[in-house]
Amino acid sequence: MTDLNLNLEKEFFGKKIIVTGASRGLGAMACIAFAKRGAKIAMLSRSKKDMDKLNNSLKNSSQHISIKVDLMKNEKIKNAILKAKKFLKDIDIVVHVAGGGLGLKDALIKNEDLKKLIQVNLASACEINRLVVNQKKNNQHLKLVHVGSLTSYEAVGSVGYNIAKSALSTYVRSLGRELYNRKIVVTGILPGGFIAPGNAMERFKTKNKKGYNKFIKTRLPRKIMGDVNEILPMLMFLCSKHSSMMGGCLVPIDGGEGKSYQI
Repeated sequence: MTDLNLNLEKEFFGKKIIVTGASRGLGAMACIAFAKRGAKIAMLSRSKKDMDKLNNSLKNSSQHISIKVDLMKNEKIKNAILKAKKFLKDIDIVVHVAGGGLGLKDALIKNEDLKKLIQVNLASACEINRLVVNQKKNNQHLKLVHVGSLTSYEAVGSVGYNIAKSALSTYVRSLGRELYNRKIVVTGILPGGFIAPGNAMERFKTKNKKGYNKFIKTRLPRKIMGDVNEILPMLMFLCSKHSSMMGGCLVPIDGGEGKSYQI
């Protein structure tokens, strides 16, 4: 008989988790949620100062480590994963939150700028996954969870960002199929606009309140901006044992913001 108890409160006790983009936004909130439930976390980000501050606020702070990493450089990624593995001893879950548009909005984007967007949104996750899978002796039940975007399937962002995020979706779908027979579950979420401490939407609200309100009025059917606490339950579900049939799947969670569909 299948266990239909979806209570996630005890699901992550003792789990060893890597979270990228951990210094703010969804990444930081995910660390708080996992730590509260007894996980051991390796936090990766460019800002060690912000991660250290976050770690000091986490439950059982000695059970977590903050590791500075430059995702634009594969050698730095390799060193960060080695540090994470040494600290955690084993890895059960990787949550890829890091990414962004890097302020590169030119429609006729330069080759070198497109490479930057591909690296931070896709290639860095590919490299981390390769290192984790190759270093893990027993890959069974490993979860690789990726945070994509509404722009993965709808051209509402900049050209470069749309390309990078749609490529990430292709990667998740493809890798999910390839690794399923090794009992590695590769998944992702595709959020629309939502507020989290220090994330892009919060910065947009601060810098351009008129534009922010227009976004809500014209893009969001329920006329309410999404909140990070509405995103976290789905993210945590995908990190749990209950996601066993989700390999290669990407779950839109956009409050009806998206307009496209596939048949």
